Formats: sequence, structure tokens, C-alpha cells
Amino acid sequence: MAISVFDLFKIGIGPSSSHTVGPMRAAALFVEALRERAVLERVQRIEVRLYGSLSATGIGHGSDTAVIMGLMGEWPDRIDPAQIAPRIAALRESNSLLLDNRLAIDFDWARDMRLLDENLPYHPNAMSLIAFDAAGELHADTYYSVGGGFVVDAAQAASGVLDQDHTQLPYDFSSGAELLSLCRRHGLRVSQLMLENEKAWRSEADIRAGLMQLWQAMQDCVAQGLTEEGILPGGLKVRRRAAKLHRSLQELGKPNVIGSTMSAMEWVNLYALAVNEENAAGGRMVTAPTNGAAGIIPAVLHYYMRFNPDASDADVVDFLLAAAAVGILCKKNASISGAEVGCQGEVGSACAMAAAGLAEVLGASPEQLENAAEIGLEHNLGLTCDPVGGLVQVPCIERNAIAAVKAINAAQMALRGDGEHHISLDRVIRTMRDTGADMHDKYKETSRGGLAVSAIEC
Repeated sequence: MAISVFDLFKIGIGPSSSHTVGPMRAAALFVEALRERAVLERVQRIEVRLYGSLSATGIGHGSDTAVIMGLMGEWPDRIDPAQIAPRIAALRESNSLLLDNRLAIDFDWARDMRLLDENLPYHPNAMSLIAFDAAGELHADTYYSVGGGFVVDAAQAASGVLDQDHTQLPYDFSSGAELLSLCRRHGLRVSQLMLENEKAWRSEADIRAGLMQLWQAMQDCVAQGLTEEGILPGGLKVRRRAAKLHRSLQELGKPNVIGSTMSAMEWVNLYALAVNEENAAGGRMVTAPTNGAAGIIPAVLHYYMRFNPDASDADVVDFLLAAAAVGILCKKNASISGAEVGCQGEVGSACAMAAAGLAEVLGASPEQLENAAEIGLEHNLGLTCDPVGGLVQVPCIERNAIAAVKAINAAQMALRGDGEHHISLDRVIRTMRDTGADMHDKYKETSRGGLAVSAIEC
């Protein structure tokens, strides 16, 4: 299975890649399927069924509204987030859904949006869509949102033949050991190896332009997060902190050399808070590799670009390519889905990716980079996904800030060594997979255990 850097980093909207971006994509794909079957014009009603984690935390994660927007023909990377609330309000008032943004059909929210306390066997994030005409059922399909915005339909899940990319890569790898071996054999840095692989899909110019577009979206998300104040939606009454913290840091001034003062850590916290507050508000951001962990990589990259006077656009490209190499290993050999392995798969993977990216641009050898990623992931093992109220706010926002600082520390520790260490990245990824398999479902994005329950006052 070939995975591109642009599979792991995607422009989308908050608050969740698996619960918002994935369901919106699934619903849009369902509309495409109706069109391909030449039955789209005959549809009179659509029923939505959310299962498992999508049902348990779907309201807090915006799964219900995301599905509706997908049925209206919207896609996560193109939708205007500001238009979602008024369009949903209009639908609820009129009981009329504009299918594919042009065909008005009946949609009674109480009848047609069903949240079911049932798990389907393939994956905890499951949803079914059923289209009806006057005579009965026209077409139905089930989709699984498997993390990071990736979607699998029922046929793919049943056959085991997923919609995978089988592009032949010059330096294909499925383990950290293989990655290091290829780097040694061909005298390549990790970012160089990844760049050569990416050329199997697109030109180097397009790769660099695409990565800079992602970086611009990350910067825009931070900038937006630094201007917004007030209370985040959802009912927890969590107050935005990034704008106030930004004003405080501006008054204190800033260091001009990377790592020169303690205030650098506060800037890292600031960047992560800004991104994840925007995510929690349903704003535009970059899935990296998930929405719940979307603040870690931008925070660390902002840290490097802001406090290193020699930083350049080439460093951005190398950072994201190296980070993606570790993300590929996590996705191939474990999971980046909180509903599947807990938050260790989201924040843990992102922390490892950010540590690898930073190590790369600071001059790490491939062995030191692998060590940095291992440290970052190892110290997130067992991390549960237990969002209070089913919202990507508590503890998710602060968790990104803590993991961003942890990623920087992991890179610095690895750079002080020669790459030799006792536990390999491969073993840590396998441990994450096994720990996730052993973890009780209530700790995997269902809001039925952990902090999500401890916050409830009886």
C-alpha cells in the first residue's frame, strides 16, 4: 500500500478527521454513487444511521451536520465553514434537504438522523446511508471512517481489498528498519527518500508547491486562532485562550535564537492552542494526521520557523516529508484512529511525526530521526481518547500543546545521541497497536470512560 504525504496532510475542517471529515466525505461519495447509478433524480428521502463511536460522540464532533453537508454536495477541503450553521438551521426549520445542492428532498431530523447504540464489526466509526424513492429503497451503503479522513465502504471492508494505492515507489518501506536500511544503502536522508517516492505521483515542483500550500493553511489557521476570543461551541463553555496568551507574549517580547529562553515553550503552547481552538470551533485547518492532534505538527514547525533565523521554505518541505515517513509507519502498522487505539494513535503519532520532522531540519541522521520519533511515541503509549462531552476540547486542546513540547524535547534528546537506543520505533508502534487492542472501548472515543466520566457531576 502506497501512502503519500498528501494522504496524511489534508486541508479540511474541524473538529474531527474521523468524525467530521470522514463522514462528510462518505456522504459526498454516496451522492456520487447515486449519480453513477442514474438514480439521483429519483431520490425522495435519505436516512442516516450512525453507529459506534460516530453515534456516541457524533453530536459533539459534528458528525450529524457533516453528513448533511456531504449529502448537499460539499467536500471538507472546499466547504466554507461559516456556511454550515445557517444551512443546517434552514434544513431543520424546513425539513427540506438540498441533495447535491440542487434537488430538494424530505428530511425530518428526528426520523432520518438515527444515532444507534450498536457497533458494526469492521470499525467503531461506522455509518449507513439509505436512499428511498416512492416505491422503497433505491440504494444503500455502509461506510467506515478509519481515521485521518480515510473512508472505506462496505464492499471494501467485506472483501479486505481496500481502496489502496498500489503505485510502485522507488524506495517503498513498511517498517522503520526498512526505512533506515534504504537510507543507508542509497545515502539518502529521510526527506530525500520521501521526495523520491512522492515523484511517483507528481513532479518535484508540484510536491513543493503542495507542501507549501499546506504550510500556508497551517499558518492561516494559527493566525485565525490568535484573533478569535469568547466561548467555544458545544455547551462546556470552554473559553478560548490563544488570543489573550498572544497579547501577553507580545508584551514580553520574543527570543531570536531557537531555544534561547523559556518563553519559546510558551510560544509553542500558543501555536498549538490556536490551532486546536480553531479545530474545536469547526474552522479550517490541516489534518495532521488527524484533527484531534492537528495542533502538534504546526506548533513545532512554527517554533522552528520563528526562532531559527536561517529557516527557509526548503526546511518546511523537508520537515513535512520526514514527518510523513513516520506517519506512514504508524498508519501501516498500527492506527491513527482514536476510536481504534485511543489517543495514543492520534496525539502519539503526531508527536512522533513532529519529533521526526524537527530532527530532520536540525540535521539529524536517519538513525537519530528514528530515535526522535520513537521517544515521541513511546511516551504517549496508553493515552486514552476520552473527550469530555464528546467534544474535541477537554483534554484535547491542552494535550496538543503538551505533545508539541514533548516532540521538541524528543528531537533534542535524540540529537544528543548517535541514534543507538534500546527500543526501536517499530517495536513502539507494535506496542501501540497491541495496547489499543487491549484497551477497553470506553477509553476509545466513546466518552464513556476516563476524564469524560470523571467530569460528570451526579
